[in-house]
Amino acid sequence: MNEPRSEPETARVRLVPGGLELAGEVLPLHAGSVHYWHMDPSTWRPALESLKSMGLGLVDTYVPWGVHETAPGEFDFGEREARLGLGEFLRIAHEIGLRAIVRPGPHINAELTFFGIPARVIWDERCQARSARAKPVILPVPPLAFPVPSYASEAFQTEAAQWLRACADVLEPHVWPNGPVVLYQIDNEGALYFRDGVYDQDYHPDALSAYRRFLQAKYATLQELRRVYADGSVTFAGIEPPKQLNVTAALELAPHLDWADFQEQLLADAFARMRAVLAPTALGKLPCSHNLPLSEGATPLDPARVTQAVDFVGLDYYHGASPNQRAEVARRTSELAVRCELDRKPVFACELGAGFPPFFPPLRAEDNAFTALVALAYGLRGFNVYMAVERDRWIGAPIDRTGQRRNTSEFWEKLVKALERTRFHELRRATPVQILVPRSFRRLARVLHAFGPFSAALFQVMGGSAEEACFEDELGFETSIVIEAQRFMRALEAALEARRIPYGIASGDLAEAVLERAQWSIVACTGALEPEIVQSVARAIERGKNVTVGPFAPERDPLLWPLEHPLSLLRRPGAELPSLLALDESAITTAMDQASALLGEYRLEAAPKEVFLTCHSDSSGGARVLFVINPSEQDLVAEVTACGAASALDGLEGHRFTARAGRFRLAIRAHSVRLLELARDS
Repeated sequence: MNEPRSEPETARVRLVPGGLELAGEVLPLHAGSVHYWHMDPSTWRPALESLKSMGLGLVDTYVPWGVHETAPGEFDFGEREARLGLGEFLRIAHEIGLRAIVRPGPHINAELTFFGIPARVIWDERCQARSARAKPVILPVPPLAFPVPSYASEAFQTEAAQWLRACADVLEPHVWPNGPVVLYQIDNEGALYFRDGVYDQDYHPDALSAYRRFLQAKYATLQELRRVYADGSVTFAGIEPPKQLNVTAALELAPHLDWADFQEQLLADAFARMRAVLAPTALGKLPCSHNLPLSEGATPLDPARVTQAVDFVGLDYYHGASPNQRAEVARRTSELAVRCELDRKPVFACELGAGFPPFFPPLRAEDNAFTALVALAYGLRGFNVYMAVERDRWIGAPIDRTGQRRNTSEFWEKLVKALERTRFHELRRATPVQILVPRSFRRLARVLHAFGPFSAALFQVMGGSAEEACFEDELGFETSIVIEAQRFMRALEAALEARRIPYGIASGDLAEAVLERAQWSIVACTGALEPEIVQSVARAIERGKNVTVGPFAPERDPLLWPLEHPLSLLRRPGAELPSLLALDESAITTAMDQASALLGEYRLEAAPKEVFLTCHSDSSGGARVLFVINPSEQDLVAEVTACGAASALDGLEGHRFTARAGRFRLAIRAHSVRLLELARDS
């Protein structure tokens, strides 16, 4: 019997920190979105040529189910309407020398009515997500409000599977190395269609069945479920999820936290199921991603679970230029960077805004440039310009509808050239301090959100803090534990930035690796903490690592029951920083003074205080790129450390600077960022 032939190594696409490895060559992830179905086919070639002339090596496109479907199970991929010729669009891209990222959904948004899903599926009651009152869940979005699908619905999953298989058939001849397709994405911003409040959805019968299976797997025995829920009559077969927050004490939160936990699992299971449809196809042999929306930490998207369903996650960026947005981009990007670097995956922006939809607050080209540069400053290594080519319901793309470049395209071309000159995809930003944010903290913040049908994520997008929008009820504690933990984190960020100590944010599931590699790890704790994180912290303290927990000692598990084995926070020999830190200005100041002495080699000096710096080094430790950020409303003259360089070139504007006494002096406009390419020779 002949053994099946294995796929040659040269025909495989591999994820690497710098992007995609194709036949031994690394392709940085510099992409631009082009939506072929919005365009006259005669404009495809000039648009793709303009994209390539900007230095972007990949074209990204959604594949819209609702646009291609002509009848249930029947699709037009250019046989009737030329603008739907996905295969021809990809053939032209391949001929030009571009690679391609495809995103077949089933949800794509793309500012389409029904977010790209056929109307017949949207209005099929079997497919609709359900509210706590068993009604359809409506998304009030322009141009037409619609009921959102249930990702637990068997009917919806069956429909989606049929669509994904049809896509795979069309895409198969275009998968690398025979064609340009090198990466695909499952679904889009899977935060329950932005109806992601804990009690918004999903009470669909199929979701309730999955919820009961989830609880049975978690608790194993009915006795344990009844103990935790303090309900001697509850059964796995008959249990109902909570429909509103109606608790007065911490121990009553268990059913609510489990419901939020289940929503996280529901999404990850849905993505895994969608990916399994494509696994036997040529498309399924490629790496697979999923994009997280704005304020992803306040949604039921748990990156730890999502990355069990896909190969890696990326972020979407639509931010303005301001001090608050600089801080938010820094948090989001550094957290993504920690995850991807530990997993040796690219740190990628699946959507990096260029322009805006007409029903969003306007984003200027200056906002887009600021966001792109700040994200790169805090660890982003690749991006997809969204949109690269203008289309219906989009304003301000750098390429117009005919495929001709606009003046704003020059920024992107200069940026890509600077990134290529410095081989930026190979560089690394050192973050000796890590603030660890447990999933249990974010889940508790979602459950305790005080603004009813307005989700925590929406509150954060509008400029507030998702965690600070929590109920202030103390639930038997001395204070509101979520609000205090959030304030603790913000106080740490401010203190670290004031002392110019680089830091990052890390998710709790990465605790073991983060605690090992960081010079100082700080665990944000509401007083409730996952037992596995408690164990990781205990081991790190025993090894003499600098680990701090605050503002509360961990005494409870994620369901707020007392921990069976509480953590001892006695400082061990070798540790130089406190093991427990309260939300106290004097205590934080003392700890930061100690950290400044310990981590002096990492500090990046700059003046005035409104200026922020990040430094990126090559594998030998040599500083190669310095970002100088001015998020303020004032033009400034800054003096910044030269990081050992003798001179620097502004990668976008071409200005040259010479270091004097180890510093650069430079002007920097309000709401702008300078990318300095560092040179050691004068």
